[in-house]
Amino acid sequence: MKPGKTFWSGKRVLLTGHTGFKGSWLALWLNKLGAELTGVSLPPATDPNLFTLARGNELIDSRFIDIRDAEQLSRLASEVSPDMVFHLAAQPLVREGYRHPLGTFATNVIGTANLLESLRGIDSVRVALIVTTDKVYRNQEWLYPYRENDALGGHDPYSASKAAAEIVVASYRDAFLAPQGVAVTTARAGNVIGGGDWSEDRLIPDAVRAWESGRPLKVRRPQAIRPWQHVLEPLSGYLLLAEKLWTRPELAGAYNFGPETGQVRTVRKVIEYAQKIYGHGQVIWGDGSDGPHEAGLLSLEIAKARAILEIVPEWSLFEAIERTMNWYSRLSKGADARELCLAEIADFEALL
Repeated sequence: MKPGKTFWSGKRVLLTGHTGFKGSWLALWLNKLGAELTGVSLPPATDPNLFTLARGNELIDSRFIDIRDAEQLSRLASEVSPDMVFHLAAQPLVREGYRHPLGTFATNVIGTANLLESLRGIDSVRVALIVTTDKVYRNQEWLYPYRENDALGGHDPYSASKAAAEIVVASYRDAFLAPQGVAVTTARAGNVIGGGDWSEDRLIPDAVRAWESGRPLKVRRPQAIRPWQHVLEPLSGYLLLAEKLWTRPELAGAYNFGPETGQVRTVRKVIEYAQKIYGHGQVIWGDGSDGPHEAGLLSLEIAKARAILEIVPEWSLFEAIERTMNWYSRLSKGADARELCLAEIADFEALL
């Protein structure tokens, strides 16, 4: 299955976090599908950033609003009267959560509640998809992958804030929005990679920055295992899930999106792949003792998404890394960021 242009054409979509890495990719894809987009976000957090390079302001009615501002958010939702809502705005980084825990909780928990509250009483809304993370589960460092009905939790503030957001979403769905006719769902995606991410403390962006400047990459926890995937994998899942819920609201709930269980890999393996594709670049391997606590082993069970949405991961980890490193390389040689993204979306759609 693939997202349908006939479905999305003319749909009024409210997209929060549209200036971020995943939000910029999703805005490009939704625009390609013909949706009428309104974005809610803070200004881009990095320089460079994909939103600016891809000229995202030409594709979306962009509003710079802090989701912690309930009044502004409510006014905008009433003004737009969206059919669909994708909520990606967040404080998305584990180590930033340690540095600023209260801000992380305010954005990820209260900000999510503000967004849901803004949808109450808006008759046009049919689907609201709230993006959380693979880190919402109470991590036991066990070998089997986490399923949607496993216990929520979080050792670090970022993970805990996203687990708390899941509880907030479930409450608003049951108490207010489901009776209103809104299908409210959460999407828990694994570690995403792809061109256009310049966030701090993310593996591939850190590698690109270090190697382009001639510095060695310092890797804190090379043996950590994560469910890596190209950014288009979860985004296609979000689009398909939203389409499904338009006619089957009873399917609303939590959904995992990630690679097949046997395809999770260590940080070391990811960097070795990236280093091979890049052609050079030094690495300093840490022993796992540097910095605050982070989970060592994490994988997701995606059987629910496979059964209900009929989707399976399309690109192997090696291809995802190859496409990501080539994206940055082509950009550095003068390629247009928007065209690079649209070409990858077209390649991905051709597989579906």
